[in-house]
Amino acid sequence: MRILFLGDIFGKPGRTIAQDYVPYYRKEYGIDLCIANCENIADGRGVTERTAKELFSCDIDILTSGNHLWDRQESHDYLRAEKRIVRPANYPPGAIGNQFVIAQCENGETIAIVSLVGQAFMTTALSPYFIMEELLPVLHEHTKSIFVDFHAESTAEKRAFGMNFDGRISAMIGTHTHIQTADEEILPNGTAYLTDAGMTGPHDSVIGIRKEIIIEKMITGMPLRYEVADTGNQINGVIVEIDAETGLATHIQRLRENV
Repeated sequence: MRILFLGDIFGKPGRTIAQDYVPYYRKEYGIDLCIANCENIADGRGVTERTAKELFSCDIDILTSGNHLWDRQESHDYLRAEKRIVRPANYPPGAIGNQFVIAQCENGETIAIVSLVGQAFMTTALSPYFIMEELLPVLHEHTKSIFVDFHAESTAEKRAFGMNFDGRISAMIGTHTHIQTADEEILPNGTAYLTDAGMTGPHDSVIGIRKEIIIEKMITGMPLRYEVADTGNQINGVIVEIDAETGLATHIQRLRENV
């Protein structure tokens, strides 16, 4: 199976890019399933029903997330009901949303999609290691193919997690920093790995926010209202090929394109 994953889709520019390019990428690369990180789709922070439905309407199948998933309180009922959005699995059990999703690809094969958040420099969460160990036997009842979006600040934490689960999950692709790394590889035991997929959105910015605002805040220390940038659009992500019989990756290709 061939999976397209888009890094953090940021605000309206990111949603517009997805609407314009996901159908093209699906056809051009023969994509069987498209996954995207959605935690910044609503004006750069959080998710709403309207913004999520925009992404589902453009051939994105599953949305992963991170620590900003619940920032829009008005969306909580929608997140309870929507089965195609995955919350971070290592938040406490009372957190709203799905701990994982089992999805069927266009070719008929199935894959499990999991979101996890890191613990370094992040909001307190349960150990991603312990939670993933608990989830593995549950997921394996459905499929050998497991895709993990590891939403974390620390590159070392992402690398350690990927190495620990090498050969036991199909892919571990990092998100959260909005800066794409150039370290895509198939780890020794068959897991596709990338430290960070980067941001799909306005890259003439500071991780999605108008650069003038962030620069002024850095210089003066004064609180300022953030505004989503609207220039320098890029699509950032990765394509991963997985052998459904083994659940291991056979190819990984990083995507980074000015649009």
